[in-house]
This record gives sequence, structure tokens and C-alpha cells, in this order.
Amino acid sequence: MTGKAKPKKHTAKEIASKVDAATTNRGGGKAGLADRSGVEKGGHAKLECPHCKVTAPDIKSMQIHHDAKHPKVAFDESKLVNRHATVAADTSKPRPGVRGSLKK
Repeated sequence: MTGKAKPKKHTAKEIASKVDAATTNRGGGKAGLADRSGVEKGGHAKLECPHCKVTAPDIKSMQIHHDAKHPKVAFDESKLVNRHATVAADTSKPRPGVRGSLKK
């Protein structure tokens, strides 16, 4: 806490982190869409529903999707499409949806 009449000031680190958050691509737009869909480099979407082609990052999310959207069809893990197996991931490209640690 500061004194009675002293205004609180922002630190240079705080201002720099706000500028970085405002100007750096965090996964929205076309780059984020390509990353989420898994078209270009595997992305975050690992599994694809064989019925409606919706993608999910893991088996648990796909099972939740399947129970909600396809309750009459039995869930079978062997029918799921593994998008990471079909698309070779290019490690030289940045991943727009992954920010990393805030601590430096």
C-alpha cells in the first residue's frame, strides 16, 4: 500500500507484459483456426469424430462429445481418427495457441 496522496504506479515489467499480451498472436484468427483444426501441423486437435468430423484434443473430451451428440451410437475408440498420425508435425513452425510460462 502506498501513502495517502501518492498515486500507484505501474512497473515497467507490468507494462511490458501488457504490451506483449496485446501485440502477440495468442491463437485467434486464421492461425489459431488452423492450429485447432489440426490441418497444417497436427495442432492441438488430436482426435476426430467419425460421425460429424468434430476434433478433440484427447480421448476423454471425445468421449464427452460422443455421449452428448451421439447418444444412440455406441462409443468405440478404434473408429476415432488420429490426426497426429496422418499429419507430420513441423517443429520449425511456431504454435500459435501455446503461450508458455509467464515466469522468465
